[in-house]
Amino acid sequence: MYDVIIIGGGPAGLNAAMLLGRSRRKVILFDSGKPRNRWSNNMNGFLTSDGMPPGEFIKKGRAELAKYGVELVDTIIETATYTKGEFVVNDVDGTVYRSRKLLLATGLKDELPPVEGAEELYGKSVHHCPYCDGWESRDKAIAVYGPERKGTGQALAMKTWSADVTLYTDGTDSLTRDDLELLERNEVKICKEKIVRLEGTDGQLEHIVLKDGEKRPQGAMFFSLGTQQQSDLGTQLGCEFTDKGVIKTKKLQHSNIPGLFVAGDAARDMQMVIVAAAEGAKAGVAINMELQQEDRK
Repeated sequence: MYDVIIIGGGPAGLNAAMLLGRSRRKVILFDSGKPRNRWSNNMNGFLTSDGMPPGEFIKKGRAELAKYGVELVDTIIETATYTKGEFVVNDVDGTVYRSRKLLLATGLKDELPPVEGAEELYGKSVHHCPYCDGWESRDKAIAVYGPERKGTGQALAMKTWSADVTLYTDGTDSLTRDDLELLERNEVKICKEKIVRLEGTDGQLEHIVLKDGEKRPQGAMFFSLGTQQQSDLGTQLGCEFTDKGVIKTKKLQHSNIPGLFVAGDAARDMQMVIVAAAEGAKAGVAINMELQQEDRK
């Protein structure tokens, strides 16, 4: 019986594991090896680690856990249940693990633009987070992918990083008169033509090819099409979700299930590495305090 099972080995899970290990708790952490930012060359916006490759960040974090006795297991947890103060999880091989507390730090996955070439360029010059990658795209010709009315807000936001911003609605024509006037006032260009593909070399976007044959030079693309949970464990356990598909949490990362905590992208709309790590720290402290209360005679 473990004190805590942590599912997810990104910044949230690793930081929680560190705090719990330092609190002399028996902890096991499971990692699928598929972090949300695994396509990116660099991880930005994290003090002292700005620009570090995501894989290097994870490697350093795992190494720092060794002295605290945290068990690290590279596998996928397929099922999880909660009964009478005990969590039971099963990995893909059918091995069973039990714990008093459970932390889900399983993260999200992005809905990519359904355009040829987007997946190959994702994390290099096609991005979802301007705070993570806007600086590297500064002063470039920035495209914002947003069918219907999905890209208006992001197109306006990207003006902070470049004067040259074009909103691509990919064959849709749903912008309102107010949308069009707002975009025009802020000098955001609009292209409603259907996109055929993105072209680039070595991960760098170079052109957007339109249905009419035009090739438009672009240096970066940003999008915000929504996310999905990386894992369905929250659903299995009966967690409550927001209308944006993230798990509802209370002040210290508690969920609606007793003893179940959630940290990182799976739990919040502010989806940044440094925020995920901070939530992991909060969850680690909250879990230890809860265990202390239960252990007192």
